[in-house]
Amino acid sequence: MLKTARNRIFDRIRYKGKNWVFSAADFTKDFKRWEIDQTLRELEKDGKIKRIISGLYYYPSYSKLLHEIVAPDIQQVTHALARKFNWIIFPEGNTALYFLGLSTQVPVKHIYISNGRPCKYKIGNYILEFRHRMLRESVIGDEHTNLVVRALKSLGKIHASETDFIKLLSARFSYDEWKKIEKAAHKTTGWILDVIRKAKEIRKNG
Repeated sequence: MLKTARNRIFDRIRYKGKNWVFSAADFTKDFKRWEIDQTLRELEKDGKIKRIISGLYYYPSYSKLLHEIVAPDIQQVTHALARKFNWIIFPEGNTALYFLGLSTQVPVKHIYISNGRPCKYKIGNYILEFRHRMLRESVIGDEHTNLVVRALKSLGKIHASETDFIKLLSARFSYDEWKKIEKAAHKTTGWILDVIRKAKEIRKNG
């Protein structure tokens, strides 16, 4: 028996796994818009999915330790919005440092630059802000590379070039991942590429 559009959409959500964040845009390639909208409304009503903000949902998981539904992951929210609006995005400053594990302070405001319109969203206890900027050499197609480049730019050449920092940075990725990062960042600023190469070599020899 052929599955209904609702079952097929929900199958895809379950395949993506718990806490996946999505919008109708993630299904428009394979389903009619009315099928998607109706399915998402029904799934939310049935408690299968939860709405984060208008037009954005996630497949929630339950924490037995905390005895509550786990909040949506802010990075997943960010990428779902980028997919929805077809934006290119990059984490800025402390946001990049935090997601790299180089800052222990959890930012209340997560800031991204994008080629889309400037806007802010309230996501739970956090503010998610997108700042419009013309993107030129910043356009790098690898997420890890984007994180590294934005983090280094926020620190500046002097601090980012310190040996202790580069050692800490090098541990964040494997040697093979550093090779990919170096390749993806080949057109970036010279001193940033030097730091990436040093981190790669430290990882190789460590």
